[in-house]
Amino acid sequence: MSRIGLKTIEVPDSVTVTKNGDNITVKGPKGELTRYFDPKITFKQEDGKINFSRSNENDKALHGTERANLASMVEGVVDGYKKTLKLIGVGYRATAQGNKLTLNVGYSHPVVMTAPEGVSVKATSATDIEVEGISKQNVGQFAAEIRDVRPPEPYKGKGIRYTNEYVRRKEGKTGK
Repeated sequence: MSRIGLKTIEVPDSVTVTKNGDNITVKGPKGELTRYFDPKITFKQEDGKINFSRSNENDKALHGTERANLASMVEGVVDGYKKTLKLIGVGYRATAQGNKLTLNVGYSHPVVMTAPEGVSVKATSATDIEVEGISKQNVGQFAAEIRDVRPPEPYKGKGIRYTNEYVRRKEGKTGK
């Protein structure tokens, strides 16, 4: 039994959910998201609540996944998503201008990254970056791409990390 798939999604009054073929569109105060949903999973919308059901018992994982995707879409158009990253290292800094992010993280050249459509990036300070948007997938993907430019290393702890990320430190070489 899919426990996540059986949970009910509460839809606020400011959000509309419409189905067009196999695509579901969610419109809210922050924007609009459209996503393909598998036809094996059906949903019923009644009185501001959405329930999911599956056609057979082989689709348990898909049942929970589709329900979680729609719940993320509803939360995104109401509140949005935000990931914050921190640069740790001497001389490491970030600047954002429009949808372009420039990172100086110890390479011989600055790394310039362009945020995808629907995602905004801000450098709140020289070492803090905020990635915001309504799509949980796009925000997480772009934050992961920023982190991959210089992932944190375990010896000195230098690199780009999420603000709540713990980097396990290792002891260096010991001499005789």
